[in-house]
Amino acid sequence: MLFLGALILFTFIGACKKDDSTIIHTVSLTASPAIGGVLTGAGAFALDSSVAITAVPNTGYTFSSWTENGEVVSTSSGYQFTITKNRNLVANFMAVPQGNFAVNLSSSTAAGGTTTGSGAYPIGTSVTVVAAANAGYSFVNWTENGNAVSASSTYQFTINANRNLVANYKATIQIGSSVINLGAAGDFAILTKSGISTTGTTSVTGNIGVSPASATAITGFGLIMDTNGQSSHTPIVTGKVYASDYAVPTPANMTTAVSNMENAFTTANGLITPAPIVNLYAGDVSGRILTPGLYKWSTGVLITNAGVTLTGGPNDTWVFQIAQNLTVNNSAKITLLGGAQAKNIFWVVSGQATLGTNTDFSGIILSKTLISLNTGAKVTGRLLAQTAVTLNASTVIQP
Repeated sequence: MLFLGALILFTFIGACKKDDSTIIHTVSLTASPAIGGVLTGAGAFALDSSVAITAVPNTGYTFSSWTENGEVVSTSSGYQFTITKNRNLVANFMAVPQGNFAVNLSSSTAAGGTTTGSGAYPIGTSVTVVAAANAGYSFVNWTENGNAVSASSTYQFTINANRNLVANYKATIQIGSSVINLGAAGDFAILTKSGISTTGTTSVTGNIGVSPASATAITGFGLIMDTNGQSSHTPIVTGKVYASDYAVPTPANMTTAVSNMENAFTTANGLITPAPIVNLYAGDVSGRILTPGLYKWSTGVLITNAGVTLTGGPNDTWVFQIAQNLTVNNSAKITLLGGAQAKNIFWVVSGQATLGTNTDFSGIILSKTLISLNTGAKVTGRLLAQTAVTLNASTVIQP
C-alpha cells in the first residue's frame, strides 16, 4: 500500500508539471525619478524568451543605469536579457545640472549592442561615447536626427549642445531572401484564397489572382476575359488576372501558387536564425530605425504617422514575425535607406494587416488573414493573403 501511494503521488506530480514553454515570467519596470523618462518592454514572457527593454530620458534628464535589488545590471539604455525568473528593474535617471548639456544614447536595436558615455557634461567638455556590438552583430554608425555623424564605434566630440545619438547595428548573420522562397506566388502582386475587391481609382502593377475562390470573388475591377479563357485583364491592372475557374492550365497553376504562398508564410514565421529580436519596443516601432535581421512579436505591431526607417544594403533582409495584427496609421511611411529593397522585406502577419489612408508602405506582406488598404495607400511590394485583400483607390507596385 505504501508503494502504491507513492506511485500515485509521483504520477500526480508528474501530471501537474508544466512544460517549460508554458511557464510565464513578468518584467516590471520603474523609473527613478518617475518624471525622469519613458520605459518600454514590460510585460509577461515565456521562460527563456529574449526580452528587450529601453529607457528614453525626458527633457532635462539623462539615463544613468538599470538596477535590480540595488545592484547595477546595465549602464546601457537598451538592455536585452533572457528571462528565467520574474524581473523588477529600475531605470535610473539624472537631472541635468544648470550650465550642463545632456548626452543621451540609444541603440537601433537592444539585441545589436550596448552604449556607454551618456550623462551631463559642462560646455566645452571633450566627450567620448562607445558602442559595443553583441555577438552576431556589427556596428554600423552613430546617427543623430537620422543623419550619420560617425562611422567609428568610439566617437569623440566637444559638447556645446544637447546630443541625442543612436548607435546602429547590423546582423552579421544575414537572412537570404532565397530562404523565403515565394515560388509561383512570386508571380503575383496580389494573391489571395478568398477574394480581391476594390473601390475608387486603384492601380496595380503586376498580376493578381484568387484560388480556390472563383473569378466572381474579384470585384470592382471590370474584368475582360482574354480570348484563351486562361486569364482576364482590366485597365487598372498592368498584368494579368487569374482565377481558379479559368481555363486550363490556370486552375492547377493557381493551386500551386497558393500552396507556395502558404509554405512561404510557414517558413518565414518559423525562422529562428539569426536569434530573433523579441518584442522590440513593445510592438510600437513608430519613429524607429531598424537594421536588417529577424524580429519577432507575440503582440501586434503599430506604425504611427511617424513611420519607420529600415537602413541596410541592397542584399540585406528584414523578417518581421507578428503574432497579431499589423496596424499602419494614416500617412505613415516606410523609409528605406542605404540601398534597402522592398523585395527583401517580409511582414509575416498572423492577424490582419491594415494600411491607413495615404500610407507609403514597402515590403511583402504574408498574411494569415485579411490585408486592407485604405484610400490612397501605396504599397511597393506584394500582398499575399490567406483570406482576402481589400483596396480603396490604392496603388500596388510589384518590386
